[in-house]
Amino acid sequence: MIRDQEILEQLLDTVRHFVQKELVPIEQQVEETETVPENVIQHMRELGLFGLSISEEYGGLGLTMEEEVLVNFELGGTSPAFRSVFSTNTGIGSSGIILDGSDQQKQKYLPKLASGEYIGSFCLTEAESGSDAASLKTTARKDGDYYILNGTKRFITNAPRAATFTVMARTNPEIKGARGISAFLVESETAGISLGKIDKKMGQKGTYTCDVIFDNCKVHKDQLIGEEGAGFITAMKVLDKGRLGIAAFSVGIAERMLNDALKYACERKQFAQPIANFQLIQAMLADSKAEIYAAKCMVLDAARKRDEGKDVTLESSCAKMFATEMCGKVADRCVQIHGGAGYINEYSIEHFYRDVRLFRIYEGTTQIQQIIISRHMIQEATI
Repeated sequence: MIRDQEILEQLLDTVRHFVQKELVPIEQQVEETETVPENVIQHMRELGLFGLSISEEYGGLGLTMEEEVLVNFELGGTSPAFRSVFSTNTGIGSSGIILDGSDQQKQKYLPKLASGEYIGSFCLTEAESGSDAASLKTTARKDGDYYILNGTKRFITNAPRAATFTVMARTNPEIKGARGISAFLVESETAGISLGKIDKKMGQKGTYTCDVIFDNCKVHKDQLIGEEGAGFITAMKVLDKGRLGIAAFSVGIAERMLNDALKYACERKQFAQPIANFQLIQAMLADSKAEIYAAKCMVLDAARKRDEGKDVTLESSCAKMFATEMCGKVADRCVQIHGGAGYINEYSIEHFYRDVRLFRIYEGTTQIQQIIISRHMIQEATI
């Protein structure tokens, strides 16, 4: 749902200018230093990027889902490292509070997340609990007015920067599945929290992930998000939205890769003519364009349905699966179009090829999306 087309266009123009004039020129710098400059992060705060999806009541921009995915299409025009700085605030780091948090939690944390003063992080994955999220082992034992958290979370995005963690922990050890899990909002300065070393990853240089360790971490009952035992439901609602965000970003970055490949194909000559004249190059360009268009349509359709208040678990899984797989195919074709140059880090496609591989893994692998989609199909067929 688009509320005001003129205001939205102004926002999209601003984001587009920021991406092209400030972020694209320093992509290689971030790739080499693995650090997003602080002055760039401050400009992100000034532009309101940390509060895209947080309501105006709490100092955010309060974008609808459709408006947010349109912004993500623009943000996809540059390295994922930049979006990662604020993406947890607009997605998984704040969504649990927005969806199921108490009024007190919203008033205390959302304004700071919207301004970028706080960076939020989402702690679900563990060493033995990734795709099988309901099998997590982190515990939260009730002790009077407090819960005592113990366990280790793995691959946690923005953990080294985070001021708050949305933590999924098992409050009822007698229940082995999802119903024994609760969600907690934990401040990073709480005693008993420590961080592992920052992960060295294949791609997405400048994005930070690491382990988060809870050792007898004492959390007041007021930090429980929603009801005890409802944490996994909160997590799944958070991921529904997050998957649409990743799908939209995959579309944007696929468009960037294709535009770079098209420019290269028009300039690079072989056999006394641009390689863009060769039909097999044209086939790769055309297939990529069509698949990007299809993914964009899926993302927009799912976003509009979410804005209408519909359950979009099925649609968000379809969009996430298709868009991220599409993005990987486009990256591969674009390397091929560049030929040997595509394997050299002088060209952006070399790092984008590594960067986008992660999209098919986090917030639910492609295989998990297939299971979600098929289960919905079977359920609908047997009603």
